Amino acid sequence: MDALLFGRLQFATTSSVHFLFVSLSLGLVAFLIAMQTAYVITGNAVFERMVKFWGRLYVINYGVGIISGIVMEFQFGLNWSGLTAMFGDVFGGALALETLVAFFVEATLLGAWIFGWGVLGRKTHLALLWLIGITAYISAFWILTANAFLQHPVGHEVSGGRGRLVDFGALLNNPNLWDAFSHVVFVSLIVGSMFVAGVSAWHFIRRTEHVQVFGKSLRMALAVLPFAVFGTIHFGMLQVVVIGDTQPLKRAVIDADTAGAADLQAQMVARFGPGDYIPPDWVGTLFEVMLNGGFGLMLLSMLLAVLLIRSWVIRLRVPLYLLVALIPLPFALVVAGWLVREVGRQPWTVYQLLTTEQAMSDLPPAAVLGSFVAFTTVLLVLAAVNYTLIARFAGRGPQDDAFGTSLDAVAPAATTV
Repeated sequence: MDALLFGRLQFATTSSVHFLFVSLSLGLVAFLIAMQTAYVITGNAVFERMVKFWGRLYVINYGVGIISGIVMEFQFGLNWSGLTAMFGDVFGGALALETLVAFFVEATLLGAWIFGWGVLGRKTHLALLWLIGITAYISAFWILTANAFLQHPVGHEVSGGRGRLVDFGALLNNPNLWDAFSHVVFVSLIVGSMFVAGVSAWHFIRRTEHVQVFGKSLRMALAVLPFAVFGTIHFGMLQVVVIGDTQPLKRAVIDADTAGAADLQAQMVARFGPGDYIPPDWVGTLFEVMLNGGFGLMLLSMLLAVLLIRSWVIRLRVPLYLLVALIPLPFALVVAGWLVREVGRQPWTVYQLLTTEQAMSDLPPAAVLGSFVAFTTVLLVLAAVNYTLIARFAGRGPQDDAFGTSLDAVAPAATTV
């Protein structure tokens, strides 16, 4: 048995599954903000029902996602002590800030928002949701900051076998950070758009009685989708340029440049010693899948935007079935993109400074296999629970008693807070 293989499989599985929760949460919270802002401005009860319906699904996904995040955090101390021992002082601060924001600030604000229905004024309650959304994206930013250091280590120095942070500004100006973060933001909007559109379409297929709720939800999702896809493709292509500058071997594999990869491999061997420094060929295949999927979504989003005219998207029925069937697509593309980013820098954990083998804890293969099986089982159970709960509550449709008392029950004086 190979302990390193099991450790890598464990991290790949946990990070991929966890990011599915994260992308949906980031996408849904943006729609919730838009819906509740519209409700506060217009006073239209339809928007309130929309917030309650999609808000319940958001809370379910967020709650399960937090647990999956805890499972993922355990890995750093369990399987990757070599990484934390050498470079934990560099990227650990970013992870600590992410934990502080996600597990304390964001969770506290979300609790206040959940229990604030019918208690807080409309504007105060809306402000809480805006802060939840802001902290969610700040949390994602700190995660990408830590990951960008692994992709392109900057702002540090190594002394006595340990790295330490010497330039926090360089960490925040990492060329592997901002385009990647922007890419994640727009990818999450795609996930949210396709989810909202797909669930809304499913209710129209069932000839829902909540026509206004799901009609507005569907229109909002399909209006956002083209912009989300365009932003995703734009920042994705900018990342390709950065990859060419900072990780040329990954770029060679993506471009299927066999000669270039061989030449770069020889340079790596001359610099770092014998070894295979070329990422697996399937990284390039996944990149093509992601790229073609993105352009396919662009064409689809433009077609669906046209079909919004006179509600053809609903009247023709076929687009509704298509939207339901495509709900899993953005999730699959998210995993593909994450694998390209992570596996594409192999065999390095910290690019050109620490190999994956050096980052691995000194554990017997049986122990790593046991943790891999245990962690994967927990995550699969969490994913199944999340799917079951979301499907159940999504199928019930809007419920006016969700989260307790309606905001309309707040005293008139309180609504001006």
